[in-house]
Amino acid sequence: MTDRPRVGVSSCLLGEEVRFNGGHKRYRFLTDDLGPHVDWVPFCPEVAIGLGTPREPIRLTADGRLVNRGGTADHTAAMAALPLPARDIDGYVFKAKSPSCGIRAIPKYAADGTAGDHSGQGLYAARVLSAFPLLATEDEGRLNDPGLREAFTERIFAAARLRALLEDDWTAGDLVSFHARHKLQLLAHDPARYRAAGKVVAGAGTHRRSFVLVAYRDLFLAALARPATAGRHANTLQHAYSRIGRGLDRARRADLLARIEACRRGEEPLSVPVALLAHYASGGDFPWLAEQTYLSPFPAGLGLRNVVLAGAG
Repeated sequence: MTDRPRVGVSSCLLGEEVRFNGGHKRYRFLTDDLGPHVDWVPFCPEVAIGLGTPREPIRLTADGRLVNRGGTADHTAAMAALPLPARDIDGYVFKAKSPSCGIRAIPKYAADGTAGDHSGQGLYAARVLSAFPLLATEDEGRLNDPGLREAFTERIFAAARLRALLEDDWTAGDLVSFHARHKLQLLAHDPARYRAAGKVVAGAGTHRRSFVLVAYRDLFLAALARPATAGRHANTLQHAYSRIGRGLDRARRADLLARIEACRRGEEPLSVPVALLAHYASGGDFPWLAEQTYLSPFPAGLGLRNVVLAGAG
């Protein structure tokens, strides 16, 4: 599959024994659940700068340096010289609480060895986040949250589909088709950026390909980065209903509308009305709906989309 996500990952999370203590931090959602569907790009920046395994722990200082516990070795310059990931990755999972890979809440140590505030970022992770501001990134700690896990997974598969399109010899027609298939998915996240991206698509035949590629990619990825809410999901489902409602009998219309409103109020998970739409699309009567990535944004076997979102009020 050309649209398998390529995902950067801290090597220890895949079970590689590269931790300072010679161990690993294998995260089973990555290795057992997500692993069969993605291509991992593992990396350990501490090993990459020549630190052995096991090794003396390193820490982040109050002035932003990366040093060993005793303060006798400074690894800041070496970490800054590491190559960044290739631009064809679709996401990155970092090791939480790591002074090199942590993306949030890293303690900063004073010269006397006492921990100060927890406002730091791992030095390598900070470089990746700065270089790829629209990249889907998480640490394994936050992926324990079902909603964040679902959002991250959705983003990496969407990014992979876009990458597969733009790496090919695409035409304006291909971009129109891609945008149309992602309509519901984009509406659930960011209706304004969906419309802005639509304007880029409409001008694809008259603008330079390089301009269209960058403009559409940035709008698409930024839209998916905005968290979907119960209200926007319900509005998106209503839009789908408006396209197919006349093709359903009265009982099915009433049932679908009731499920949509239950989702809006936070009483049922999104999977319930989406499953109904997928069922209706499978009959062949609604080809537009059947092509929507919203119905299947990632492999069904991952068991996501069962979170009940907070009601829209």
